[in-house]
Amino acid sequence: MDKHPHLRKVIVDFKKLTPEVLKLTVERYPDGYDDRDVITFRNAKGERIEAVEVLTADTKYLVKISEKLEYTMENYDAADYADFEDDDPTAVVEPSPEDMADTEDEED
Repeated sequence: MDKHPHLRKVIVDFKKLTPEVLKLTVERYPDGYDDRDVITFRNAKGERIEAVEVLTADTKYLVKISEKLEYTMENYDAADYADFEDDDPTAVVEPSPEDMADTEDEED
């Protein structure tokens, strides 16, 4: 059952992630998210989607989980987005595979 039926629902893929939604996601999950935080549902195409929920006064964002999201959250710095509008989907740059691999190597 939806706890927030009055809110507009928006599914956000990494490609459409804005500085505002990224900031809200980092604030909501400062130590990352775990299985209890993940919402699973099927989209209109019947594909299984895993996402985390982020709320504003009028919108429920379902941010799709991906390695890119995890990496970007771990390396979040608000200063990186200071020159962008909050709703600019071009501001959040896709991490390079090399950068993501370097992080994985450091964890081992």
